[in-house]
Amino acid sequence: MNVAELQKKLIAAARVQPPDDRVPYAFEKRVMALLAARPGIDRWVWWTRGLWRAAVPCAVVALLLGAWVFVNSVTSSNATDLAQNFENTLLASVDPSDQVQ
Repeated sequence: MNVAELQKKLIAAARVQPPDDRVPYAFEKRVMALLAARPGIDRWVWWTRGLWRAAVPCAVVALLLGAWVFVNSVTSSNATDLAQNFENTLLASVDPSDQVQ
């Protein structure tokens, strides 16, 4: 169906009809003014609401993981130090006692 042709037919049918006396004066202007006065939809509001709602669970997860790491590091004091192992691995080739003579 051709939209332009349909629009022309509807406008022609509306012009044939006489105006109704039951419609208040300037009714269409009041309706259009109300529609124009409505605020537009702000899409950033939805993003902001979603991010604020996600911030609370993220903070809870971060606090729980931080507490778990703190408790785990206190209880396992006999574990080897990763930083010391890393340094020993990097400096292994510069150790003077490892040189071949």
